Amino acid sequence: MNQRRSNRNIVDGWIVLDKPIGMTSTHAVSRLKRIYNGKKAGHAGTLDPLASGILPVAFGEATKTVPFVQDGEKAYLFTVRWGAETDTDDSEGAVVRTSETRPETAALTAALPGFIGDIMQTPPQYSAIKIAGERAYDLARDGETVALKARPVTIHRLEILETTPDETKFVMECGKGAYVRAIARDLGRLLGCFGHVTALRRTRVGPFTEDDSFTFEEIESEGGAADALLSVEAGLTEVPCVVVDRDSAARLRRGNSLILRGRDAPAGGIIYAACGGVPVAFGEVVEGALEPSRVFNLPF
Repeated sequence: MNQRRSNRNIVDGWIVLDKPIGMTSTHAVSRLKRIYNGKKAGHAGTLDPLASGILPVAFGEATKTVPFVQDGEKAYLFTVRWGAETDTDDSEGAVVRTSETRPETAALTAALPGFIGDIMQTPPQYSAIKIAGERAYDLARDGETVALKARPVTIHRLEILETTPDETKFVMECGKGAYVRAIARDLGRLLGCFGHVTALRRTRVGPFTEDDSFTFEEIESEGGAADALLSVEAGLTEVPCVVVDRDSAARLRRGNSLILRGRDAPAGGIIYAACGGVPVAFGEVVEGALEPSRVFNLPF
């Protein structure tokens, strides 16, 4: 029986999309797949429909590097409106608590250190956290009260950029799993004024920043699709690299371990090997040898 040959293009690399407000991350990936006519694509970290900014999308062989980007540091600009808490912790939700109190700048500034460092944070009811196989936001939309447990997250920076009696604009830098909406909710509760996010923009995900990003309009312009496509290796820039020759690269691609030699050989941890500037494999260094966990099918 003859197999039908795919008419999709072979596309390997990263697109750092400047996602517009009002679009889901899934819709954004689907639109990029249509633009590039690519076979396989996925994003590194969901961005809410109400949020704009950095949405890294991997194509083809780059999808193997998604965990490295997704687990990287994040940065956000966001605005909190005081006086009301919503069930979604953003402006899409129904108001569940109100207050006539507004935070004094001094009190707000004094509260911020308690939200910096390694903290425990309860995710919003409307989040992608799975409970018994179901997404929390699906359960919440069905009217169920979701009991989400607090979990450890790391906030590296949380600062006020601008503030008025009714709204405050913040910048936040954090590790994986931290929710901006939970920061707004918890700050509002602590200060007795309640709050929810009204604007959110992600400015960094792992190695990617706004300088790397392109809008749909730029990508769809003449020559824009080619200009926007970054290499597979772009998703590995925060991972240590060892350079190997072609024979060693072939060995790794067959799934065999490779003994690392030389003064600069890593003693342990996750690394990747490259040959001629092309990623070959990544894995863990065990007793002086790279044990490949994934290999790349890229020409070098």
